[in-house]
Amino acid sequence: MTAKLIEQTHSAYAYPLLIRSLFSSGMARASGHEIVYADRKRMTYREFGDRVGKLASGLAQLGVKPGHTVAVMDWDSHRYLECFFAVPMMGAVLHTVNVRLSEEQILYTINHAEDDVILVNTEFLPALEEIWERVEGHKKLILLNDTSQAPESSLPFETEYEALLADSDPKYLFPELDENTRATTFYTTGTTGLPKGVYFSHRQLVLHTLAMLATLAGTGHGRFNDGDVYMPITPMFHVHAWGMPYAATTLGAKQIYPGRYSPDALLDLIDREKVSFSHCVPTILQMVLASAKAKGVSLAGWKVVIGGAALPQALARQGLEMGIDVFAGYGMSETCPFLTLSRLEPHMENWEIERQIEVRCKTGRPVSLVQIRIVDDAMNDVPHDGESAGEIVVRAPWLTQGYLKDPQNSEKLWAGGWMHTGDIAVIGPDGYVKITDRLKDVIKTGGEWVSSLDLEDLILKHPNVAEVAVIGIPDPKWSERPMAVVVAKPGLRVTESEIKANLREFAAKGLISAYAVPEHILFVDELPKSSVGKIDKKVLREKHLELRLGAAGGSSQMSKELAGGNA
Repeated sequence: MTAKLIEQTHSAYAYPLLIRSLFSSGMARASGHEIVYADRKRMTYREFGDRVGKLASGLAQLGVKPGHTVAVMDWDSHRYLECFFAVPMMGAVLHTVNVRLSEEQILYTINHAEDDVILVNTEFLPALEEIWERVEGHKKLILLNDTSQAPESSLPFETEYEALLADSDPKYLFPELDENTRATTFYTTGTTGLPKGVYFSHRQLVLHTLAMLATLAGTGHGRFNDGDVYMPITPMFHVHAWGMPYAATTLGAKQIYPGRYSPDALLDLIDREKVSFSHCVPTILQMVLASAKAKGVSLAGWKVVIGGAALPQALARQGLEMGIDVFAGYGMSETCPFLTLSRLEPHMENWEIERQIEVRCKTGRPVSLVQIRIVDDAMNDVPHDGESAGEIVVRAPWLTQGYLKDPQNSEKLWAGGWMHTGDIAVIGPDGYVKITDRLKDVIKTGGEWVSSLDLEDLILKHPNVAEVAVIGIPDPKWSERPMAVVVAKPGLRVTESEIKANLREFAAKGLISAYAVPEHILFVDELPKSSVGKIDKKVLREKHLELRLGAAGGSSQMSKELAGGNA
């Protein structure tokens, strides 16, 4: 006997899960809330809705049809939000171009995604002009311009964005689509090789949005509702700004888009527009906190999810002391991205601050509909004892089903029917996950594993340390040894002996093993960052291999090269 399927009445509407439904919900709920672009544009949801229709009409006039790909090269703006909806609602694919990649990588992604139309901000014209002769196929260009002055450019533009909307009909009839229609594509950079394309369907984005809204529903600690004022501080080209613009629009919440990030500009918008919910990487939060302290601006009541890298306990403490409700989230480009959030359970909110910080800085518990396992090399689950480590593997309705045009790496990603994250973690009896390292970052010294994340967190407890990265370096006796690369806070001093002394104290307390204390500590002016603001350990390892730290002068030379700026 087989399971029974539901009987569908001939006239019944099946209601596919489409981005159009998220959009319609926001239009019905907006209640006069605004969408703001820096200090340049302020509009109601009604105007936003008309502009989405006009954009779709204008793109259709340029020949965009279902199945075509529309690329965007812009900073976080109201235009980007309009593209988040208009393009996939037409049945086209939105390609969010990572504008912080190298010109060669941008060229690769444009050609690999087979873009038909490219919307490009004037700031990125030099990069596009440099590669234009090698762009494959005929691409139609639309200019995004924040000024009334036309830029000097040799590129063959079809029109300018506002001119396109001015000549278009807001009443565009969006087609019925299969919910499994591809909606978005973007590219993630790994440690080796070319960028990999990930892709998501309407159904996946709707389910991710609904799961996030369900997980964050309510008021108070770590919550997001229609009374919040939302501003992303992770780029819209990176995993749909973590999917939160879709959630904010579905609720009809007030939204602020800051354009190009600068700490002072972000702080001004947070203060002026009363921003109450954001997400960012640790380095961005650190810069905003420093700006707020310097200007005497209060950040009380601001809720911030930290992702992209581990939330250091020292940074969490700074945020809490300034009245920020800060906690960690976890995901990847391949996961759309959210998998976990590290919010406090209600009974934990009365805990002393140190116990709260320990929980807030964990990787967290799975959001709705996410299945997480911590497994050994044979895919056996490790004990949930908070000590046994293994790789995080996941299932959820919104995980990319593969890498675009890359079946070999797609099968590797999904080996055994679970998505492999490459992150090493432990899980406690309470269900909270804590990442201890990346597979590629974990350090094995004398046959024992050392967590680079644990070392970094302990080094950051020194009050004069601003940033740190720990990597493994070859050692003839121990196979590998940890090396710390440290940035001191501006105007402050910290020494190698101080850091080692502090770590030895932590080792004496049993927080780390004695063999985990690094023998090599380098001091630099800044650490190399990836295109989305994360510390780039790949560059640090490459520099070490090039300079051979063991050779005479290698350590000081590496310091000089890294101090010169991002590699």
